[in-house]
Amino acid sequence: MATVRDSAEPESPTADRGGPGPAGDGLELRGVAKHFGDVVAVEDVNLEVGGGEYVVLLGPSGCGKTTILRMIGGHEHPTSGDILLGGRSLVGIPPAKRPTTTVFQHFALFPHKSVLGNVEFGLRMQGLGKEDRQKRAMEMIELVGLSEMRFRRPSELSGGQQQRVALARVLVTKPKLLLLDEPFGDLDRLLQLRMRVELRQLQRELGIAFVHVTHNQEEALSMADRIVVMEGGHIQQVGHPAEISQRPANVFVAAFMGDNNIIQGSVKEAAGGEMLVESSLGVLKMSGAPAAPSVGDRVTVAVRANSVRIAAGSGEAGPNQAVCTLVTTEYLGDTIKVHMRTGEHPLMAKLPEQRYPELAALKDKSVVASWDATDVQLLRD
Repeated sequence: MATVRDSAEPESPTADRGGPGPAGDGLELRGVAKHFGDVVAVEDVNLEVGGGEYVVLLGPSGCGKTTILRMIGGHEHPTSGDILLGGRSLVGIPPAKRPTTTVFQHFALFPHKSVLGNVEFGLRMQGLGKEDRQKRAMEMIELVGLSEMRFRRPSELSGGQQQRVALARVLVTKPKLLLLDEPFGDLDRLLQLRMRVELRQLQRELGIAFVHVTHNQEEALSMADRIVVMEGGHIQQVGHPAEISQRPANVFVAAFMGDNNIIQGSVKEAAGGEMLVESSLGVLKMSGAPAAPSVGDRVTVAVRANSVRIAAGSGEAGPNQAVCTLVTTEYLGDTIKVHMRTGEHPLMAKLPEQRYPELAALKDKSVVASWDATDVQLLRD
């Protein structure tokens, strides 16, 4: 499983997604760093990925996620640390001799070769005989659903079909680990949605570990067994999708994952796991604080947008209740996002789309926003 060393993790809320295979099949990064001159791209990364696990490295551009992928694949050499697969160090082994393969954003198919020719190319490089390589290539082509197109060239295929050929070409060589660098970047949204499902199902059938790099939060949440959120060359949080989404570990993760109201304030009261925070949004009451700060301490908390309730009218402000002006309402299909403001502080809510006509009519009017004490989460800086 993907873990940060010495960190405790709760039981998986998404156990049906699958899980790691035997420990000996896994990938391990031990204190890995990569410096480009004075620029620190990755620093002291410790990570484990179990055999058969689907792990997504998620973060903004420049956070170090692609550099990690390139070091695993052998396209960059770590400045320090070690990378092991199945207990064997990969450091110093050239990419072609590693039991890993990479699928890049740009498929890089051979334009003059057919689907069959592209898929069997890696087997040809391994020295496999014609009969054996064509048999294995056809098995993989059938697995990705392109049997009837085996004699077509890439220019005669759609973007999604080209993606499947690129996957078949690397998977036919039976790697122990597949690396995916922004694999859906060249596809339109509908193709992306379809390929997410197809790729996840293919991974389950093959039972090998996938490490997937993306900056797309929705993509990561929909596909991963575990997500590794990165920023500034460091791992910020590792967890199951529901954990990353609902219980961000710090201010960066809460902001990056979106739909979190991030609020700063000072502790007014703290006792018995409960805490009152004075903020520009009013008084926030939190229950279940793991380690309550002291009275007077500055703190940052988060309230998820889908935890916020909205009622028409002015009402009165109180703990976990704020009188706001409704600024605008976004229609998002199955949900709506409501933007409000109280004084200088913005506040978001996500609600069922059935409430759109009612709330759209309240633009520039007063509403009361509220949430429960269990919806307030204390964040690390």
